[in-house]
Order: sequence, then structure tokens, then C-alpha cells
Amino acid sequence: MTRKFNFCAGPAALPDPVLERARDELLDYQGHGLSVMEMSHRSGAFAEIAARAERDLRALLAVPDNYRVLFMQGGASSQFAMVPYNLLGTGGTPNYLYTGIWGKKAVAEARHLAGAHVAASSEANGFTAVPRPEDIVLSSDAAYLHYTANETIGGLAFDYIPEVGDVPLVCDMSSSILSGPLDVSRFGVIYAGAQKNIGPAGLTLVIVRDDLLERALPNTPTMFNYRVMAENGSMFNTPPTYAWYLAGLVFDWLRHDMGGLEAMDRLNARKSEKLYAAIDASDFYSSPIAMPNRSRMNVPFVLADASLNDAFLNDAEAAGLLNLKGHRSVGGMRASLYNAVPEAAVDVLVDFMREFERRHG
Repeated sequence: MTRKFNFCAGPAALPDPVLERARDELLDYQGHGLSVMEMSHRSGAFAEIAARAERDLRALLAVPDNYRVLFMQGGASSQFAMVPYNLLGTGGTPNYLYTGIWGKKAVAEARHLAGAHVAASSEANGFTAVPRPEDIVLSSDAAYLHYTANETIGGLAFDYIPEVGDVPLVCDMSSSILSGPLDVSRFGVIYAGAQKNIGPAGLTLVIVRDDLLERALPNTPTMFNYRVMAENGSMFNTPPTYAWYLAGLVFDWLRHDMGGLEAMDRLNARKSEKLYAAIDASDFYSSPIAMPNRSRMNVPFVLADASLNDAFLNDAEAAGLLNLKGHRSVGGMRASLYNAVPEAAVDVLVDFMREFERRHG
């Protein structure tokens, strides 16, 4: 078996050591005589898996004691509804920064419940740069400000954390969480779908400050209610146990094998800098995103001659470079460089791009 380099935006690459450990424990988890997939979520063995995963995550992110960590279902898209359900119980208007497709979806979902206010938008610049801090204008009754730290599809990333005073800051970090150190205390709610930097699809991570657990609307569905999930250890119903277990293995790998988030920050900087340098050094490739807002996790680029797109993708796949096609809504190419994508993959991709340009440029 030969593993290829996977640049998929999600479900994304998982670390080889994590997959190997899961393989070794698949049929018999640590002498219990059954797989984690078959294990009761109420069992002592799974309780320890869950507790260890949370401990490692808290250690990685230095999560303060006054925050709860929830392991939920439904993907980040469900959080587009869960956030307003959980934060509008004391009144006010939800505020949003609109910087791409996922931000747009979050606004649309909030409007099912309330009249969302767009505090700033990147629409005027074609979603190639984020709004500057001075452009953000909150409504007078802002219940919270929501933004997407990294737009997976467009490759647009914030180069700052918005300052909003006492207004809770809510962030979708699905494609950037765990890629470097983070000051959790600056946020009211952080959420992230797992299938990019955390683990397999099926799990959603939510980090929520304790005081916000009492702000849910009275009609909040039980399965959407952060307080209910917090009080039940994320096990009000059967959670996605195997995805939780695999996420825990990823946290362990990051913390103990890779040296923590400071080390990952340096590695991710090197990976993205190599790829952007190759793009910028060529007239054959280009990046549409303003330099301060270029994502380290999702690197979109286009070929000067779009008629070569299919040839590029076919040749890339033959070279063992998978899932480089850009999202259908924006076209072009996209290389996702999540934590589990090794630096060697970027080196091979850059060499391939230079050779492809030599043959077709």
C-alpha cells in the first residue's frame, strides 16, 4: 500500500501515526475485547477516552477553567443555528462579519430566528481581503459578534482578532483551530467541525464560556442546548464515540509527538510560505487573496491559462497529489495544508508545479 499526499479541504488528511494506532486498536481496544466502535459510551473505558481527549485539548489550547468543552454532533453548519439559539435568550441582535461562503450561511441561518446585522463585509472587494477593525460597526444592541476566522473555500483568513468589548465574540474556527497557539479567553464561543484539523467527520467541538450557558432562548431544542450538553458531559444521547476517540488520538499526537501548538505554528508557517513563494515567483500561477489575509490552511491559486486545469489535476493525481481541485463555487485550485499534511507533501507539490509550468508555460 502506498499512501498519497492528500490536500483535501475536508474530510482531510489524518496523521499516519494516529491511523496506525487506531488500526492496532481496532478489534481489541487495550485488552477490553471489543472495538471502541462497539463500546458503550457509559462504560468506564470510554469515559477515560473522553476525559483524556478533553485533558489533552485543554492543555494544547490552555483553555481557562471557566470554559466548557463540548463534543457535539451535526457539523459546524448546525452551529449556525445553535449559536443564536444559545445566545439570544437575553435579547439583542446577532451581529456578523461576512467574509465568504461560510459567513454567508451563518448569517442566513441566524435570520431564521432574528434580524441579523452585518457589522462589516468583504463583498465589495470580492472576498479577497477581510474588513479592517475600523470598518466593523456593531448594532447598538449587539448580542454577540460572529466571524469565520478562516474561510475554507475562499482561502481568506483574519490577521487579527476583533475587539468588541463586553460583546461576546463567537468564532467559527473549523479550518484553523489547533494550527497554532490561541488565546481562548478572548472569545465567548469557539466552534469547529472536526474533519479538518481535529479528526474524522461526525464530531463538532464547541468551547463556550460558563456565563453564556444561561442565555439560551426558551424554545431551544434540547439537543441544541449548550447548558444541557455541558451538564451531561456531552453525553445527553449517544455521542459519535469513534470520532471522539480518534480526535483524542490527534490531540495526543499534537501534544506529545509534534511538540504542541507552538511547534505546529512554525511548521504550518513553513509549509504555506513555501507554496505561496512558488506561486508568487511565477506568472503561470497566481493567488487572488490579499497577502495579509492569505490562509495558511487553505491555499487557493489559479493557472493563467484555465484551459490547462484538467491537465494539471490529472497530472497531479498521477504524481500522487490528491484533491487539488478548487471548490466548485470559485474554481481554480486549492491546496489544504492542515496539520496532518507533512512538509514533504508541500515540497513535492512545489516541484510538480514547477515541472508542469516548464512543460506548459
